[in-house]
Amino acid sequence: MAGDKRILEAARRHRAAAAEEISPAALHRLMMWLSPAYPIGAFAYSSGIEWVVETGDVNNAASLREWLESMLTEGAGINDGIFFSNIHHAVAADDIARLVEIAELAAAFAPTRERWQETTTLGRAFIEVTQAAWPCAALSQLVALWAGPVAYPVAVGAACGCHGIPLAPALRVFLAALCANWVSAGVRLIPLGHTDGQLVLSVLEPAVMASAKRALAASLDDLASATLRADLASARHETQYTRLFRS
Repeated sequence: MAGDKRILEAARRHRAAAAEEISPAALHRLMMWLSPAYPIGAFAYSSGIEWVVETGDVNNAASLREWLESMLTEGAGINDGIFFSNIHHAVAADDIARLVEIAELAAAFAPTRERWQETTTLGRAFIEVTQAAWPCAALSQLVALWAGPVAYPVAVGAACGCHGIPLAPALRVFLAALCANWVSAGVRLIPLGHTDGQLVLSVLEPAVMASAKRALAASLDDLASATLRADLASARHETQYTRLFRS
């Protein structure tokens, strides 16, 4: 009996590893698409961090880490992960109706005007660049069937699904890149040294992994937010007197 359990557990681990196996070509594309150098303009957005730096809510590495962990686990981060996961599943199942449903909901889910502009502008830029260099049917279908704006996690998740990039590693890298962009904004705004920025990213690693795990198992019914202060920051940034960032 014990031997049978060990065999079953070994088989389960093997299936899990196979599900995350990523080809060299897929890994290359994932690295390119989520690199800070990918020309979608992500560096221009702070997701409201600029306002909380001005108010003093975030003024050092520790407070930046706390703020970003909340955004990642209870706000925009986890919700983007859920949209990413669900659109990837829809593409894999060739469920066109579901593809449009998720795109519509993601575009409507932004809590503020600036957050909406950020996610849809990045989404549009990602589709344009990716379709020029790595075209795929899912993005073409999405643009053809949904006339509205496409949120960034929907665009990236659809591209990953269409190009056969496994969901689990793609989602972890997506959330890590999201955090890296937030930390980059914090480094410039507070300001922090680059080593402090990397230390913040290091401490956020468990939260990235945990959020990815949650998003993998989540449905659209699990979308929620408990980061009212972050949403307020995004709204207040619209009228901030001096601004370096577009959100």
